Amino acid sequence: MLNLLLRTYIDRQALTSIRNFYTSITHPIISLFSPKMSTDDAPQPDFDPYKPSTPVSYPIKTLEELNQRSYFNSFHFQFNKASVPLSHSDASLPNRRRMMVCHDMAGGYNDDKWIQGGSNADAYAIWHWYLMDVFIYFSHNLVTLPPPCWVNAAHKHGVKVLGTFIVEWDAGRVIAEQFLATTAVAKMYAERLSELAVAIGFDGWLINMEVSLNVEKIPILKEFVSHLTQVMHSSVPGSLVIWYDSVTIEGQLYWQNQLNDSNKPFFDACDGIFMNFSWQENYPSLSAAVAGNRKFDVYMGIDVFGRGTYGDGKWTTNVALDVLKKADVSAAMFAPGWVYETKQPPDFQTAQNRWWNLVEKSWGISQSYPKVLPFYSNFDQGHGYHLSVDGNLVSDAPWNNLSNQSFQPYLEFSGDAATGTIQAFIDFKQASYSGGGNITFKGVLEGDAYFTKRIFQGEIHSGNSPLHFKFSVKAEGSSVIGLFLEFSNTNDDVEKKTSILLASWGDTLLTMERFSCKFSTVIMPHHVKELETSPEWIIQESNITMKESTLTGIHALCYKSDPKSASSDYYAVLGHISIQSSANNMVFPPASEWHVESQNPNWRSDSQGNKNLSVKILWKLNNGVASVFSKYNIYVKYETNESAQASKYVGLAIVQAYYVSELLIPAGVSSVKFIIQACGINGDFQELVDSPSLRLHVENL
Repeated sequence: MLNLLLRTYIDRQALTSIRNFYTSITHPIISLFSPKMSTDDAPQPDFDPYKPSTPVSYPIKTLEELNQRSYFNSFHFQFNKASVPLSHSDASLPNRRRMMVCHDMAGGYNDDKWIQGGSNADAYAIWHWYLMDVFIYFSHNLVTLPPPCWVNAAHKHGVKVLGTFIVEWDAGRVIAEQFLATTAVAKMYAERLSELAVAIGFDGWLINMEVSLNVEKIPILKEFVSHLTQVMHSSVPGSLVIWYDSVTIEGQLYWQNQLNDSNKPFFDACDGIFMNFSWQENYPSLSAAVAGNRKFDVYMGIDVFGRGTYGDGKWTTNVALDVLKKADVSAAMFAPGWVYETKQPPDFQTAQNRWWNLVEKSWGISQSYPKVLPFYSNFDQGHGYHLSVDGNLVSDAPWNNLSNQSFQPYLEFSGDAATGTIQAFIDFKQASYSGGGNITFKGVLEGDAYFTKRIFQGEIHSGNSPLHFKFSVKAEGSSVIGLFLEFSNTNDDVEKKTSILLASWGDTLLTMERFSCKFSTVIMPHHVKELETSPEWIIQESNITMKESTLTGIHALCYKSDPKSASSDYYAVLGHISIQSSANNMVFPPASEWHVESQNPNWRSDSQGNKNLSVKILWKLNNGVASVFSKYNIYVKYETNESAQASKYVGLAIVQAYYVSELLIPAGVSSVKFIIQACGINGDFQELVDSPSLRLHVENL
């Protein structure tokens, strides 16, 4: 056992030394080996957070910045606020083993730092949120603040988000001595961290003390952890403070890889412990025994890169998960971006789906959605090659912005395509109904055969109210898509399951003959329409009433409207799904009820006489009521003295502010009109002609 512990310690010490060396040459390493990023690199050394510029997320690097609260005076602070709160139903972690995912990629703040979106259609993203409970944004900066795009995407799916407070290496020991100078000083810094989490809108902290300490500092460190936990809990119900298995109560930097007397006092002071990666097969069960009734708060670390981790990570990560599942403790997955960073074949989408399928098969599903109404998903992953609104293409430029990510479908990985099957995948190349992606179903379907694919696994309690479904489909030939719904109802402890098919429009009699014996109920759409501007999209609406039942599953059902079709080829696209308790559209405040203003306008011209504009635009309702809208599309219209051009899409705002950066003003334009289009959580949006706007007259330079 001693040899094992020494080997673990030496291996980790060696890794730390190597990492310390690489830190001194960080930028060359990143530029040579990191995946493609956006056109702009991370903020340069002369980055001034107080000057107006394209909004970015960035860390706090010094105790002085943290102490002086300078972050709140930054030009970027307002933009860094998350706009999607965690649902009250997701406030407390479930009483079961959990999945924690720690994102660590190329130093952090890459494509994801661009708050208003970047230009990399192939940017890294996570869409298997239904397999996790907690997401940590990690970097090697002192205070790592999660970019709002990660918080928005995770919260939408019921996943908590933590920032990271880390001290490491020789410089970290100096910092530790400073913030642990006295108990009062330590508590002050704990309150600074809590204040940041509350202001930005994330759910807590991972505390990583990768330094040795004088033993007299340990009581102060425990008080720091305890106070941070208490302040977070009082400020954000359901928040978390997680301790990383690092320094011991003896003050030694000695990774234990299991819960024991050397690290349990820190575990007792907070909400859980993230164990180091070099554990042995019996460590999870030993840790569970030490934790007692808190065994689910023990998160055993797994390094997906396989660096000294049980099971070697990578494509055998499930080996470690199987051991943790048997011990009935939680998992902490470190750096699942391995798939992206190492460019696993054949492509990122396929490799990512395959890797997370290993996790699902071993660990199971952690999240269920939809849970509340209204529910809307256009399957957008938060990146793509184009952007559409209501079937109309508004931009054909590549983009990335995880804040635009919609509820992600539970698409099971089907492996290699086999002859005679239907493949279901997110398609970024075909024009979307909304956002930048669709679910495409493509393959072969013979005669009366049909194919089902899981889309969502939910918990919507219908009560006695009807559910109104709307979905968009684009198809070729006789290919059609319906929705197969699963409901459950429990009476006298007996569960009854009901299957309902929301069939595609077509021959009612033929549809009933084919499917009535296969489903409890078959419902034809009560309203079908083609989009005037994009007639290839068919919008279908259906109502259903299931008293005191729970909607537990939503599946796509692919079939042919003409079973006798000569062609067996199948191709259909699902553009969106919405579920509401009413068929009524959202009511938007008229433009007159909004106040719109500009700040920091900066007009410039180049040597060729071209003009450009940078300006901050802000808006709010005149009555002071907080906005209920999930996001805003920003458009610009160039006006001359004689006419005005069509509106052009500029970008996405997640808060009630948008920074226009160096917008090129064509010659002859006399004024520029910015239009703010409010978007509802049900997928509705305000018509541009009714939307609030701001007109700026072009200045002569």
